[in-house]
Amino acid sequence: QVQLVESGGGSVQAGESLTLSCSGFGYPYPNYCMGWFRQTPGKEREGVATINSDGRTNYADSVKGRFTISQEGIKSALYLQMNSLQPEDTAMYYCAADSEQCRPEHLDDYVYMDYWGKGTQVTVSS
Repeated sequence: QVQLVESGGGSVQAGESLTLSCSGFGYPYPNYCMGWFRQTPGKEREGVATINSDGRTNYADSVKGRFTISQEGIKSALYLQMNSLQPEDTAMYYCAADSEQCRPEHLDDYVYMDYWGKGTQVTVSS
């Protein structure tokens, strides 16, 4: 069974950095798409970044140049390095996975991900 556990959230000032981690994979599939999503109260969950089993990445326009998604190795811990954080980045951040290779839809719509963690809160103050 795939279980995802996020960590690393917290409260920071605008301009500071945080690194989120996602572990506990138990992932049985040879190919996969992993990603980070975020959600604020009253809004739909939105894609932040995805990474393919072959290392290809995709980012939301709002985080390009500031956030970096990475893995230690195949089926290893997933990370999200977040730099130059802004108040609008405040959200609950979720780690997610799917048994298929990433497609653009994986970033555009959270319904394409099959497995989810419970989230870690990121709060950025101005």
